[in-house]
Amino acid sequence: MTPRLRLGLVAGVIVLLAISAAATRGFGLFRPVSGGDLRLYGNVDIREVDLAFRVPGRIAAMTAEEGTRVAAGARLAELDRRPLADRLAAADARVEAARAQLAKRVAGPRPQEIAAAAAELAQRRATLVAAQADYDRRRPLVSAGAVSQAVFDQTEGAWRAAQAGVQAAEQALSLQRAGSRKEDIDGARADLATAVAEQSAARTDLADSVIEAPSPGVILTRAREPGAIVGAGETVFTLTIDRPVRVRAYVAEPDLGRVRPGLTVTVTADGAPRVYHGVVGYVSPTAEFTPKTVETRSLRADLVYRLRVMVTDADDALRQGQPVTVTLAAGGRRK
Repeated sequence: MTPRLRLGLVAGVIVLLAISAAATRGFGLFRPVSGGDLRLYGNVDIREVDLAFRVPGRIAAMTAEEGTRVAAGARLAELDRRPLADRLAAADARVEAARAQLAKRVAGPRPQEIAAAAAELAQRRATLVAAQADYDRRRPLVSAGAVSQAVFDQTEGAWRAAQAGVQAAEQALSLQRAGSRKEDIDGARADLATAVAEQSAARTDLADSVIEAPSPGVILTRAREPGAIVGAGETVFTLTIDRPVRVRAYVAEPDLGRVRPGLTVTVTADGAPRVYHGVVGYVSPTAEFTPKTVETRSLRADLVYRLRVMVTDADDALRQGQPVTVTLAAGGRRK
């Protein structure tokens, strides 16, 4: 073999080795030196909320159509409020009745009731005096035969009944003067608390007969129509929350040290000429495998870390679920 041919063969082998090393990153022994721009891949977050009534009923009105942009607190739908209003009225009445009963227990007997009990005692005592007199007069006449035993027995019974009547009247007057028992007052207070809780629940149900937008967004789906009977929790609207726009991207483990919260980034979408700006808001502390929906230059079996980017100048052209590319400039700065 001539020297020239030998030299050409060696040069060819060197070229092949160089090409193989470049294609395989040094046969797996070397990693590229980081320091240039870092490109990450992800999607615009899909943020939706299903709106429903917490109570069942018939839909009376719906004010939003699909595609309507709504502000936070905007009234979107309302149930027929009549049954709920009637329930609240009944609860209000029960509260008033329980409150009156508690006031009655706390106030105790009225002076007139005490006076009536005292008059009853006086009457019972007068009856006892008359019965005592008959008993004392007829008792010695029984042995003389002037009064029969049967008559005397009736007289004695009336006397003992009069004594019992006086004792009952004394106890009744004592109860009136003592007022309500503590246990009765506590029971009346508990009844009032129960009635107030039922009133609060009825008021809450009435308030929940209206669906309001929890945050600004766009109506994505109008699932029901006025007149429909819906159950509690049944979806009526689906609201997509498009502000602020959040991007979910993934960074490979070797580049994790270049990403940290507060860094400014740029965001681009396929087919959109505009470049958006954002800030890294969160980096996951846990690794995961590359999601199938994310295209990266590394193998899919590589571990990545999820991060969230808040886009600061998003417009309607940046739509939820859209694939995007996030670029961190070399030596990126914090906002």
